Amino acid sequence: MPYFNIVAETNENTVVTQYEPVKQRSDAYQSEAELENEFIRMLQEQGYEYLHIHTEEDMVTNIRAKLEELNDYKFSDTEWDRFFKECIANGNDGIAEKSCKIQEDNVQVLKRDDNMTKNITLIDRKNIHNNRLQVINQYVVTTDQGARHDNRYDVTVLVNGFPLVHIELKRRGVSIREAFNQINRYERDSFSAGYGLFEYVQIYVISNGTNTKYYSNSTRYNAIKDAEVANTKKGKTSNSFEFTSFWTDSKNHVITDLIDFTKTFFAKHTILNILTKYCVFTSENMLMVMRPYQITATERILNRIEIAHNYKKYGSIAAGGYIWHTTGSGKTLTSFKTARLASNMSFIDKVLFVVDRKDLDYQTMKEYDRFEKGAANSNSSTTILEKQLRDNKSKIIITTIQKLSNFIKKYSKDHPAFEKETVIIFDECHRSQFGDMHMAIEKNFKKYYMFGFTGTPIFTVNAPAGSKTLLKTTEQTFGDKLHTYTIVNAINDKNVLPFRVDYCSSIGPLEDIDDEQVRDIDRRKALLAPKRIENITRYILEHFDQKTYRGDKSYFFNQLMNIEEVATAKDRDKVEEIKQKQRLSGFNSIFAVSSVEAARLYYTEFQKQMKADPTKKIRIALIYSFAANEEEDDGNGLLGEENSEDTSELDASSRDFLDSAIGDYNDMFHTTYDTSSDKFQNYYKDVSLRMKNKELDMLIVVNMFLTGFDATTLNTLWVDKSLKMHGLIQAFSRTNRILNSIKTYGNIVCFLGLQKRVDSALEWFGDEDAGGIVLLKSFDEYYNGYVSVDGEPKPGYVELINDLTTKFPAEESQIIGEQNQKEFIALFGAVLRMRNLLSTFDEFETKGILTERELQDYLSQYQDLREEWKRKREQGESTDITDDVVFEVELIKQIEINIDYILMLVKKYNNSHCEDKEVLITIRKAVDASPELRSKKALIENFINGINDVDDIMLEWNDFVANQRENDLQTLISEEKLRPEETRKFLDNAFREGEVKIIGTDIDKIMPPVSRFGGGNRATKKENIIKKIKAFFEKYFGIGGTVKFTIKETEEH
Repeated sequence: MPYFNIVAETNENTVVTQYEPVKQRSDAYQSEAELENEFIRMLQEQGYEYLHIHTEEDMVTNIRAKLEELNDYKFSDTEWDRFFKECIANGNDGIAEKSCKIQEDNVQVLKRDDNMTKNITLIDRKNIHNNRLQVINQYVVTTDQGARHDNRYDVTVLVNGFPLVHIELKRRGVSIREAFNQINRYERDSFSAGYGLFEYVQIYVISNGTNTKYYSNSTRYNAIKDAEVANTKKGKTSNSFEFTSFWTDSKNHVITDLIDFTKTFFAKHTILNILTKYCVFTSENMLMVMRPYQITATERILNRIEIAHNYKKYGSIAAGGYIWHTTGSGKTLTSFKTARLASNMSFIDKVLFVVDRKDLDYQTMKEYDRFEKGAANSNSSTTILEKQLRDNKSKIIITTIQKLSNFIKKYSKDHPAFEKETVIIFDECHRSQFGDMHMAIEKNFKKYYMFGFTGTPIFTVNAPAGSKTLLKTTEQTFGDKLHTYTIVNAINDKNVLPFRVDYCSSIGPLEDIDDEQVRDIDRRKALLAPKRIENITRYILEHFDQKTYRGDKSYFFNQLMNIEEVATAKDRDKVEEIKQKQRLSGFNSIFAVSSVEAARLYYTEFQKQMKADPTKKIRIALIYSFAANEEEDDGNGLLGEENSEDTSELDASSRDFLDSAIGDYNDMFHTTYDTSSDKFQNYYKDVSLRMKNKELDMLIVVNMFLTGFDATTLNTLWVDKSLKMHGLIQAFSRTNRILNSIKTYGNIVCFLGLQKRVDSALEWFGDEDAGGIVLLKSFDEYYNGYVSVDGEPKPGYVELINDLTTKFPAEESQIIGEQNQKEFIALFGAVLRMRNLLSTFDEFETKGILTERELQDYLSQYQDLREEWKRKREQGESTDITDDVVFEVELIKQIEINIDYILMLVKKYNNSHCEDKEVLITIRKAVDASPELRSKKALIENFINGINDVDDIMLEWNDFVANQRENDLQTLISEEKLRPEETRKFLDNAFREGEVKIIGTDIDKIMPPVSRFGGGNRATKKENIIKKIKAFFEKYFGIGGTVKFTIKETEEH
């Protein structure tokens, strides 16, 4: 029963509560022009003013008129000219600066003719209906204005004259990706033309009538950034389109049709709320538009606060509620926006955001700082927390349960904070808040509003039995459930990955035991049987590379380089995190075991087996802090809480063992941790950072790290622990964070019969059909095809290969015609994605269908087309078709041919006394199939042509490369008149860091003195030098042994 009986709800909710789609559809409009006219007509019906504006001059005139109307002020011509050029169309401003003016600096200062100043509001963020909405279409930008091509835009929504929302339409039946790509072209070719007014666009909408999506102006930039980290070229990656979002109603029903989307998303109050309240312009100059479920949750909390305040219900359960948003759905952003908007309410004194662990305190503060620098305050002690609660300037405070608890105990008799209206938001409210903490808040804070965020609520079915308090369920603790967004919603929306669960319960003596009914002592004995521990350890070591892709799939990742400094810092805010782009191989894993005793036995067995077979060696760490069994006596599924700051509850033997394991860790990473209080806290932080950095391959845990720990590089959870309900979903969710196109699901390997428990947990925390969405299909379904949950037939690997080999036989060396090329790229991309998915199944090893030669042939064609289309784009030959294609760059790299393989073939050719010409064909095809080796093709061919009988091919190759590299470098320095010493230092850094850095002053140091230019264009010269340096880097990076350019320079002196 809800605590407030709402008779009528306002229709001003940003996200409509429940939307009934329009039954009558118009079949008449099919063309793009008709779709556009229908869309504009609907906007006019909703109160938008239609304008016949097609030129920049008319747009500027309209902006002036609308700003005069909004600000009730008439500009003189000189004032307008000055204000327009300095504040609106400043030549130094790009997309980020213009976004900042809309999102943050929306009041600009006008210098009047009489030398007085006046504040001019660009967009009214407080009273949104003061803003004027207009719509225009077919706006023209020409090459005369500085555009690369003449462009004509579809539909643009103006707010106070500024183009803030741009809509690109395609006729029904055409993929909306084409509209997405068209906007990319406009951003690239013409948005900055003229006065650059289209750089004010905050949100893009793309539609083909049937499907409609929206995204922020940072999405393409995000994609480019993502591409650069992945070492792909600037432009599109397969991830870029995935930044787009569907709009929904508050029940998470997707609203796809343009008619329905226009009635909801483009309702005046909705679009204005999104632009003024529900965008976050981060400290990294990125614009994030909140998703509908995040907006709904935020508004429901704010509405509850307002109603409770008006009815004086604060200080009771009626003034709270909980948000059930699944793990990984962006709860931190939702909580930040909630805290920010709540803190702006005139009657709210403070907003406390409470986390349950010290490391989450730091993590949350870092995220909040990213959203808005200085918006929140963290505290390293209860004393600082107390000062912040007194300080009127500290509106948002992030703290831990421990510090808040200490504060209440210390100041329970008298503190002004207890009398103020305070919003308290708990993160992951399924944990310690049940009990003493909750009662302490109730007893001391007189006017609290208490809310909880959780991915796994406590229901009656999974509530702790025999609890000391009456607060068993999340609802009993926090009040009404205000909004739900389950794991099923998140996977459907592609916010998190699905799981693949393997059940290996046949290992060891537990195969026929129903562990629900076996008495504890028998069960523990069976679980810890030496033979079983040995078998499971062997299974993990034998399957580790396959499950985590170690040694098989590689990608670039920004690694933290100063972990120990960050982990041991007293004040982490004062330590700068130094990150570098590194190529990583595969992912890492957590092994969840049933008890401290089990953790010790497994750690010992792993060390023993790795010592016996060093080829199976992986980097393992162990962490625990108490000796309880894996679950409470009633087996409710809640994971016991281990203290990350204290090991004093451990018995001497367990503590000594842990000290020994930490000693192994110290040897591995040159650290000095142990189980003493401070050092153990730092060990915990260090382990956390190295897991996120993928420096550890596996972490053995009892309960630690199974809740609240996020590492995108983690893809596998090994389970020898009786998980269920809440604990099961929490633990599984460690593996399903999105990272890149290689990581397509979270791997779960169970050594106990957990299938019924998995199904049950998914039913409770998803719905009865959740299994079909949350869990990956079987090998057979991916291999032979299946029908999806919504009844759509999905082709399997066999069908994709049949299509590929029938339409594009491998022996045909050329694909003629753009349409055929487009079809090949889409089809082979689908094959690459499916191979990536199937590669962790044991069965696939012998069922790849394509031979190694055929795969190389197809890869070679795919690469040829990628380079050809890239050239077309760069040379302006781009047609619509070339922008509508996504190359699976990350996945091509996974089937890469490395230099060792080529040298093995060269050795084979050498052994045939250079007579086996078939080997030369294999070498050529292998080089053509590899993106990394194509730039080294001439080098490899010259090496082969000059080779005689040699004993050590690798040594010969390294010498050959070193000589060629030095010759090429000296030629480059001489021809471009570069500074030799600075050039060598620059290249040392580039080869060490794996990239050529062209931003900053380092590149300028290698440039020749100005006098040598003879009046030429220095910028053009610099661009040419950068191009040659990059070509040199591409040619020699990753080959020829250790590289040190500055040694030669020393020798010359």
